[in-house]
Amino acid sequence: MKTLQMIFLVVILLCACAGQSMAFRCGSNLVTTGDRKVKVQGACGLPTTKEIICPKKSSSCPATLEIWYYNCGDNDYIYALTFEDGILTKETTEGSGVGNSYCLGK
Repeated sequence: MKTLQMIFLVVILLCACAGQSMAFRCGSNLVTTGDRKVKVQGACGLPTTKEIICPKKSSSCPATLEIWYYNCGDNDYIYALTFEDGILTKETTEGSGVGNSYCLGK
């Protein structure tokens, strides 16, 4: 019984320590928050679509913001990678992907 309690405690602690870290996989390459645009493009190729929110820093835009979208195909999602000043800061999904996957990497 002590062993079962110890295993349960370890599992709870591991779950509590696991952060919100996400990673986006392009083929065999992995990109994650903190990576620069050049690394993401080198690993994943060109995005399906780009959206520029704030092209330059200004009083209304404290950082240059871009969102790159990767359509990963029928059995996956469309991933939105948000860059602030050229650094990947957020990875989210934007619904189901359509057609062929563009997430195979280079």
